[in-house]
Amino acid sequence: MNDSSYLKAYKDFILFERRLSEHTVKNYFRDISILVELNQNMALEDLKPNNIRTCIASLHSKGLNSNSLSRILSSWKSLFEFLIDQYSFKHNPVLEIKAPKKSKKLPQILSVDQTIKLVNIKGDDFIALRDHAILELFYSSGLRLSELVNLKLEDINFSEETITVLGKGKKMRIVPVGNEAIQSLKEWIKIRATLKNMNSNSALFLSKQTRNLTQRAVQYRLKFWAKKQGVSENIHPHLLRHSFASHLLQSSQDLRAVQELLGHENISSTQIYTHLDFQHLSKTYDQSHPRAKKHKK
Repeated sequence: MNDSSYLKAYKDFILFERRLSEHTVKNYFRDISILVELNQNMALEDLKPNNIRTCIASLHSKGLNSNSLSRILSSWKSLFEFLIDQYSFKHNPVLEIKAPKKSKKLPQILSVDQTIKLVNIKGDDFIALRDHAILELFYSSGLRLSELVNLKLEDINFSEETITVLGKGKKMRIVPVGNEAIQSLKEWIKIRATLKNMNSNSALFLSKQTRNLTQRAVQYRLKFWAKKQGVSENIHPHLLRHSFASHLLQSSQDLRAVQELLGHENISSTQIYTHLDFQHLSKTYDQSHPRAKKHKK
């Protein structure tokens, strides 16, 4: 039998014995026709895994996505399973071939200029000083929104220029705070101390009514300042975290240091958490982060 006969037999099998719809059969054979076209000079029985890999690489280079390639491989695999079962083909060349993984969508980030434009809030009133400290701290230290709203006054170490953060899984980490953020925090804490009836509330960021700021309130304040500062991007707290990581990585090329600063357990889905010496992290941070460098006098 030649390949045409094999394909006709397979079509009859899925149409009459498996009773697939004509539409489904048409889709199967649309995929199978690709295999035949890409291997015009080879018989189906002679195809090897390397031939299949070459086909998939060719289709991927033409822009087919992972879902489409997975579907095509499934069609080819079913064909060869039939040929092995009914016509004693010796192997299924598709068996261990997988489609390329889906590319991950890169997070949106701000440029350094956009970020500095956003965080450079002017004003010496209660709201301006508080929000300035919030934005500087977000960008300075790459905090998650939940980490920022849960900060306490005692979490700041001004002499060491660090903060202690309670991250995901209740894991503590110590993170450097850049000079710009340190200065804005000092100014904020000075005006914070003028609040009355705080009832010993130690939360770092409060409303005028001495209530803890909610996550929603902080999100609203970021959008307010984005509009006021003329930054057109859809601003949210995690955007500043992404920007922090991207800018620091661009400067330092130290992926593991950035991983530690962000409090990530994994660099990738297969890489375990790596502990680094904190002095090394501080050095990387001080040398690399745009808002960590002290101004020369």
